[in-house]
Amino acid sequence: MRAGTRFFGWSVAWAAFALAVFAWGLGFYGPSVFLHTLHISRGWSIAQISAAITFHFLLSALLIAYLPEIHRRFGIAGTSFGGAVLMAIGLVGWSSACQPWQLFLAAIPSAAGWATTSGAALNAIVARWFDRDRPKALGLAFNGASVGGVLFVPLWVFLIDCLGFQIAALTVAVVSVSAVALLSARYFRPIPANLGLAPDGDEAFAVVAKSAPRLSRSEIVRTPRFLSLSGAFALGLFAQIGLLSHLIVRLTPDVGVASAGLLVSLATICAVVGRTLAGWWIGDHDRRIAAATNFAVQITGVLLLIVGHGWVLLALGCVLFGLGIGNLTSLPPLIAQKEFNRDDVVRVVALIVAINQVVFAFAPATIGAVRDATSDYVLPFGIVACVQLVAAMVVLVGRGTTGTLGRSP
Repeated sequence: MRAGTRFFGWSVAWAAFALAVFAWGLGFYGPSVFLHTLHISRGWSIAQISAAITFHFLLSALLIAYLPEIHRRFGIAGTSFGGAVLMAIGLVGWSSACQPWQLFLAAIPSAAGWATTSGAALNAIVARWFDRDRPKALGLAFNGASVGGVLFVPLWVFLIDCLGFQIAALTVAVVSVSAVALLSARYFRPIPANLGLAPDGDEAFAVVAKSAPRLSRSEIVRTPRFLSLSGAFALGLFAQIGLLSHLIVRLTPDVGVASAGLLVSLATICAVVGRTLAGWWIGDHDRRIAAATNFAVQITGVLLLIVGHGWVLLALGCVLFGLGIGNLTSLPPLIAQKEFNRDDVVRVVALIVAINQVVFAFAPATIGAVRDATSDYVLPFGIVACVQLVAAMVVLVGRGTTGTLGRSP
């Protein structure tokens, strides 16, 4: 790359950031707003709507597992644009449903849209442009997920209140499809080879990749390092999503609903800070130790949320828990990059994201059931801390496992 010339990969990473803002704002955080809106406006039970949301996440998990094949068939640009269109169709379906069963029909396109624009998609977009600087680039791209939560939750509430659910959904759908169409055409279609470059902006001739046979899905899931990596982060995300879905309810009795919302926003902002710091620091450090440290920081935050009853302790708990939120999505691709051959990483990450999503889809209901049984959050959040401790132990055990193919130079 010529001196003074900006590497196009960083523009791609920023485009992936923008895609993540829309993907998480619509496909991840949107359903939680839809739950409240449909319950209040239609009078449908929380259980009925929650079942459709769980279906949305479970179906998308199945599709995510096959995302590498979808990318090979339609290309990353075509898949991203198609995902935005499907998400838009799903949004219109969620807002137009007249009966609860129709939510399950709407969840089919919304699940497909979420699957093709979420974490595994971001990794695929960034991976072909970065190798050495992948931690920084992935951290940047995944920060869009946190920003999506900060921006879209209040935006959804505002638009639904002002325009009604149907018009709000149609407006967001049109804007998102238009934005992703531009991102796909300008940033997701080019590949480094088209610009005479290799990953990280190196000259194409400067990198000689050693090819290795690709592992099948069945071979990947049998490798001990995959099992420890996937298992650790599935547990971690189960704990994280379970706690986040109940955090406002937990905080409200102590600080009030408005302040509880501010503390949740603080945790989300800390997620951006934590992911950015990890991306710039991690380099050649042991990434599994970094993951275990991340779990330990979150456990400390959870313990403060269990015992704390004032602003200071609860805010500190949200900060510590929040610092680790973003790394639970960005660390698995970075660990996979070190432990698997280059050609296998995209498939490994897709499988991890799919498995994680299946597991965390049941987290809110599980934590809620324990809370209802005990009438407070001491035991539910205690379970969250224990699950994270197990996750930290599992990810460290994976450092000594054998039977995997090392990453090719």
